[in-house]
Amino acid sequence: MATDTTTASAPPAPAPPLASRSRLILFVLCAAQFMVALDFSVLNVALPVLGADLGLDRSALQWAVTAFALPSGGFLLLFGRTGDLYGRRKVFLAGLALFGAASLLATFAWDPTSFLAARALQGLGAAAIVPTGMSLLTTTFPEGPQRDRALGISGTLLSLGFTIGMLLGGVMTDTLGWRSTMGLLTAFTLVVLPLAPGLLPESRTPDRPRLDVPGAVTVTGGLLALIYALSTAAERGFGGADVLVTLVSGVLLLGAFVVVESRHAAPLVSLPMLRRRTVAFGNLGGLVTFSMMSTVIFVLTLYLQDTLGLSAFGTGVVFGVQGLFSVLAGTLAPRLIGRFGPRRALVGSLSGQGAFVALLLGLGRESGALLATVAVSLASMCHLVAIISYGLTVTSGVPDEEQGLATGLVTTTQQVGITVGIPLLGVLATTGGDLFGGVRTVLAVDAAVVVGAALLVAVGLRGRRA
Repeated sequence: MATDTTTASAPPAPAPPLASRSRLILFVLCAAQFMVALDFSVLNVALPVLGADLGLDRSALQWAVTAFALPSGGFLLLFGRTGDLYGRRKVFLAGLALFGAASLLATFAWDPTSFLAARALQGLGAAAIVPTGMSLLTTTFPEGPQRDRALGISGTLLSLGFTIGMLLGGVMTDTLGWRSTMGLLTAFTLVVLPLAPGLLPESRTPDRPRLDVPGAVTVTGGLLALIYALSTAAERGFGGADVLVTLVSGVLLLGAFVVVESRHAAPLVSLPMLRRRTVAFGNLGGLVTFSMMSTVIFVLTLYLQDTLGLSAFGTGVVFGVQGLFSVLAGTLAPRLIGRFGPRRALVGSLSGQGAFVALLLGLGRESGALLATVAVSLASMCHLVAIISYGLTVTSGVPDEEQGLATGLVTTTQQVGITVGIPLLGVLATTGGDLFGGVRTVLAVDAAVVVGAALLVAVGLRGRRA
């Protein structure tokens, strides 16, 4: 296992400058990740207009999001491992092509069925892009300052893509119509896809064991069921029969997956890897930072517009400032991680995120926009450092032939975290009669969860310096 070469008293080693080709590779990989992050949020504010145009009633609008989230989260591990075995570059390029074609279909969708099918195909393409793109990044850039810098840029763009998506979605829907949001994703693909084949190196495991089909079926089915249940519960609560059945099914399938993996000669997920404390507690930190930060953004949007009466533009300004602070954090994160190591940076950033979310408990019924802007921006800086730190914590010391598996776990954590936070906590803000009181409850629980996770990660990784 790799260890830190720096100490708290030694300055971090500067990253050597990247060659021109390495910069282009980084651009392609980060642009693809940014595009997927953008897709998570760019359509959200357009949903009412989209529904009226395509004939989707309010109860069915959630499927515009769920149709993307199901395959994008459910197939991540499968495509990450497929890239390991048969070529990460091949799977990445196939995912890009599928994502671009699906975005074009969504742009010209003529009815709900064609649109939702396009969203599902976008999610499938994203499930291929994200883990293989991350694997290509970690295998292209050697462990140390160069990889820290590359992951810092990638993490910044991931966070920024989600924020910019909310801003662009509103502006483009008002000026050009909702279809322009899907057209933007098509344009992104047309920029990235022609560059990728000539730049990206192929990489795969040296040997090519058979794909773990039982493991693939159980983990994909389990994740699909779990994400469906939680996404649907965000709209209708946990009392529906379909929610309960799929939730239980998801848990059972994931339990069966663990049994299958313990007996398979070439498992999809190496249980010894999951038993590594760096992998287990690193992914715990990632799951919490993603799920809790997405919940904060959700409830703050409700607070700013429904309680304070801010316009969509005013709300966009708040999150625009947040995005700028995320960019700043992306430039600082590699230095902090180089100084203190990814484990300490992860614990510190989680603690900071929880503390700044707790500051939001000072919001009032009549005022609070300034406090919301400052606190969420500082929390987002810590969130961004946590994103990069947990990715490095999980992947550091992992052999190249297992990088697809490790990064598949990292990106699965990201997607599941983004998906589950709002259903689990956001419902507390929307189901009661007092929105302001519900928002405060969510923020209090959110802060407690993040600080609790920081303590668990600190204990779990105690004594590990790398």
